Amino acid sequence: LVPNMTKKRRNNGRSKHGRGHTSRVNCDGCGCLPAKDKAIKRFLIRPIVESAAVRDLDENTALPGVEYVYPKMYVKQVYCVSCAIHRRTVRVRSIEDRKVRYRKGANRKYRK
Repeated sequence: LVPNMTKKRRNNGRSKHGRGHTSRVNCDGCGCLPAKDKAIKRFLIRPIVESAAVRDLDENTALPGVEYVYPKMYVKQVYCVSCAIHRRTVRVRSIEDRKVRYRKGANRKYRK
């Protein structure tokens, strides 16, 4: 009999559950190729025109009174674990806090 080794995470650091193989993606930080389910993904939405420039454009427009919606930049960032920790996208958590899971799109914690 071989004793069972302890597990650090219940999902082994991946969200692969039942799939045998997943494709690889490029890390935006270092260019390495982590598995798609292991990579840390963040969706970034930023305005192309910064707020100070928006104010200047609104003041100097040729069409006063016309509302203009400025475009936004949509970027999906993908990082390997080491780059995400280095950029503080994710943090190292204690053993108890590792069990706390986060709902996507919300800042609330929930336990499963």
